[in-house]
Amino acid sequence: MIRSKCLYCRNRAPAVFVFAAAFLLPLSHAQGTHPWTVQEIYGHEGSLTGDPPEGISWSPDGRVATYLADSGDVMEVFPGDGKPKKMIPYEKISGLLSANVSERDRDHRNRYDEPDYIWAPDSQHLLFDTDGELWVYELKSGTGVQVGNSGMQSGDDPKFSPNGKYISFLRNHNLYLQRPDGSAPATALTKTDDPTLLNGEVDWVYLEELDVRSNYFWSPDSKHIAYLQMNEKQVPQYPIEDWLNVHSAVDEQRYPQPGDPNPGVKVGVVDENGGATHWLKIPEDYGNDYIPRFGWVDPRVVWVETLSRDHKHLNVWFADTKTGEVKLVLAQTEPEYFTETYDLHFLDNDQFLIVSWRDGYRHIYRYAYNPSNPLDAEARPLNQVESGDYEVTDIKAIDLGTSTVYYLAEGGNPLDVQIWAVHLDGSGKRQVSRTPGVHDPDFPENGKAYIDTYSDRMTPPTVASCAPDGTCQPFWQSTPVRGHTLRAPVDLTLTAADGKTELYGAILLPDSRTAVKSVPLLVNPYGGPGVGEMTNRWRGKGFFFDQLLAEHGFAVLHVDNRGMAGRGRAFEQACYHNFGPPQLADQLSAIDQVLAKYPQLDPERMGWWGWSWGGSFTLYAMSHSDRFQAGVSGAPVTDFRNYDSIYTERYLGLPAEDKENYDRDSDLNSADDLKGHLLILHGTGDDNVHLENTVQYIERLIQAGIPYDYNIFPRKTHSVAGAKDQTELFSKILEHFERYFAQAPANRGTGAQGQ
Repeated sequence: MIRSKCLYCRNRAPAVFVFAAAFLLPLSHAQGTHPWTVQEIYGHEGSLTGDPPEGISWSPDGRVATYLADSGDVMEVFPGDGKPKKMIPYEKISGLLSANVSERDRDHRNRYDEPDYIWAPDSQHLLFDTDGELWVYELKSGTGVQVGNSGMQSGDDPKFSPNGKYISFLRNHNLYLQRPDGSAPATALTKTDDPTLLNGEVDWVYLEELDVRSNYFWSPDSKHIAYLQMNEKQVPQYPIEDWLNVHSAVDEQRYPQPGDPNPGVKVGVVDENGGATHWLKIPEDYGNDYIPRFGWVDPRVVWVETLSRDHKHLNVWFADTKTGEVKLVLAQTEPEYFTETYDLHFLDNDQFLIVSWRDGYRHIYRYAYNPSNPLDAEARPLNQVESGDYEVTDIKAIDLGTSTVYYLAEGGNPLDVQIWAVHLDGSGKRQVSRTPGVHDPDFPENGKAYIDTYSDRMTPPTVASCAPDGTCQPFWQSTPVRGHTLRAPVDLTLTAADGKTELYGAILLPDSRTAVKSVPLLVNPYGGPGVGEMTNRWRGKGFFFDQLLAEHGFAVLHVDNRGMAGRGRAFEQACYHNFGPPQLADQLSAIDQVLAKYPQLDPERMGWWGWSWGGSFTLYAMSHSDRFQAGVSGAPVTDFRNYDSIYTERYLGLPAEDKENYDRDSDLNSADDLKGHLLILHGTGDDNVHLENTVQYIERLIQAGIPYDYNIFPRKTHSVAGAKDQTELFSKILEHFERYFAQAPANRGTGAQGQ
């Protein structure tokens, strides 16, 4: 997906893409004493309001929740107490946490929420992974033991076996086992020296586009490991070059583009003692289909989910690990595509839950199977667990004792995300969370008490310890914003270009004492599928940057168009085979309605900017409309033939079969029609949207004789992380719009100082 996940999360730095910040209202404690500057917002790591605890992890016994504080201390919070205490002082683990990591590794840890440590099954030990070293820390004695493998990069995806007897991990594309006390050398369960065979390892495209976080799993009895083998031999390589040294270095990234061979995939089972792998006989075309999820049904049976390359067929298979024989237990079909509904949740070895678009919105469905012989028949549908004109965002926990599932969905406000509970039979549906806004809870494995991180339009994040009934005791709260008056945006309900679909948006206006048609308008949408920005949550640095723009005399508009996520199948699938026309039509319709409502906005001075898909959208808008006098495009995909296969084919099809889709939606093909003044920004180390996109677009502009401005960020990935680089980036954005929409000094603040 062409966005960085961490950039839509809470206030974690870096936060380049958190631009849809228009919902926030003034904080009562804010006092206006000086204007905003780019340096104040971006010239430091972290947020001005503080960074809430992240990576919250529950002990397996559900007794305590832990997190890594900014100080480096491991903190603990007990349910019902709500008072964090220091579990492990930083001094005791500083050596474990001080490893140097590369720019890409740092970016991936943020984007993909990689944990700093994991719990042992006995709830008495923690396993730390630092730069390939594995350390086991015993809570009782307060001592850490280095498991071994010094300097051998052993720490990829470490796990404890369920009985705690082993630690498994990945090294050099193979699966290894290690004793937790480090008393014996690690042993290899798989043995290949072919760098294109990944045993249990997740490649880039599965990580990014299928949200896969692990490709191997222990059996419940700790006797076997099921793993996915990925064969990347036929996957083309893309060179990512680092020019900062005298002799430049090249990293060859396996990156399938639309129509290219994807990684070949198959699932095997290996014993804890090693030996030959038993391959499961899934009757799918491994060269084309995907395996987004798999796991254990019971100690003998593995479930495997397959997704067809056209994203229309999502099947669940049960496989006997002794014989390799399989049974198709659930076949699902979508007329256009499946997306982000891959997880299965198993209950007591005879039922499982899925989330499906079956009735037009994402809802929870329950199925049953024969636990004594899971392969004897297809899974039997039991019931739709809940329903309504809303989307289930995620299943968070299942309390088997009370037959209750906890999930996230909107509340009374369609822009809220609330915690809900319902019995598995569909009865007793209730809203658990009690405060408005967006909730992001962390539950122990079997539900009950939880840790909730929540925010709303007025309030930066709060973190609380909560009881199952939703009563909460906050134990972390954001730092007040001081020295500024935060201007309140106005919520908007608009109409799409089809004349009937509601669109949600918001506009942040500068000082209202302005003359008619005196205020330039900046439009800042994301626009693409898989993302819904218009939610009632705190947006961090992006909101502060909007405040700065308002002080400089700009109005800032954010609108979610059709084709974006969170509003049901029909709303999102407007993007199917259509990256551009419906999205731009909705934005132009929204702009016209806003201009009619606010006469101070100047229709002759409008700008557009965005990042990633939003960066592509900027180029599309400036080439298919003459209404925007200036724009900023960050890390754009300029032709979707350049992007990865899984994401692009899901929406646009295969280039050989759907050439018209690619040609019509290519910014390269419309570069000759670019109007207005363009600034392009891109990191040279971007492994998501490659630099070739910007290079190809610039070449088209040169050939067309169209001037442009351009800034690169050496070594920086898709996020363009780091205080100095982000200060440079946002200063360039501000300078670009100031240059082409200059206001009289009386109409704007002096926030440019200190940049």
